[in-house]
Amino acid sequence: MKAHLLSVLAAPIASVSAGSIVWDGRFNDLSTSADLNNWSWSNQVGPYQYYIHGNSNVTAYVNLATAFKNPADSGSKQGAKITLDSTAYWNGQNMRRTELIPQTSAAVNKGKRFYHFSLMRSDTNAPSAAREHQIGFFESHFTELKYGASDGLLHWNAGGTSRWSTSWAAGVWHNVAYEIDFDANTVGFWHSTGGDALTQTVAPVSASVSSNGADWHVGVLELPNGSADTNEDLFWSGVYIESGSITTSVSGPSS
Repeated sequence: MKAHLLSVLAAPIASVSAGSIVWDGRFNDLSTSADLNNWSWSNQVGPYQYYIHGNSNVTAYVNLATAFKNPADSGSKQGAKITLDSTAYWNGQNMRRTELIPQTSAAVNKGKRFYHFSLMRSDTNAPSAAREHQIGFFESHFTELKYGASDGLLHWNAGGTSRWSTSWAAGVWHNVAYEIDFDANTVGFWHSTGGDALTQTVAPVSASVSSNGADWHVGVLELPNGSADTNEDLFWSGVYIESGSITTSVSGPSS
């Protein structure tokens, strides 16, 4: 009876921190955002590829600070503020873009993987609800978050269809994990706010799952709508890719 009681008590603890990190993008290994400049196609170092951005200094688009992370995320030393300003145009496109790509040779696109991140906005430099924002997306857009240009809600999309939505209040951290099964071609959605543990909000649905392992965009792409640009900031925390069972704690797997 005592052994059974101990096993019951241990089960929830195991579910809070259960997986293994395949790729770690929690900004812990970066001193400042200037470290992103160390990466190039001929010198592929650090946790991120940094090439989708405007022509200004890196600090115009990405900044790191403890104040930029989810306070409940004890696994992260700092978070990132990712900015769109009037110069945030990449490669001659008419869309504003500031995006980081995982730099890794790990098997992030095999089997079942959980893509984790936390996202927050402020009332200062808030993303425009009148423009479409594509956030945390893959190149084929088989799954992503979207905001703006329709109903002013934050949406999770899979297979090009909204499967979940919520209001996006300033100062609220939204903790997200995409449950991607690259073999079964399905995507599920886990979510919580603040310091609450993740729960499965949408069970896996069928999608045209596709990734070359270097096409998950940690950042934002904004479509134009004819109005003047204003500065916009998104705050990111707890970015990593996990294998095994999902870690539901906002702090990530135990070290």
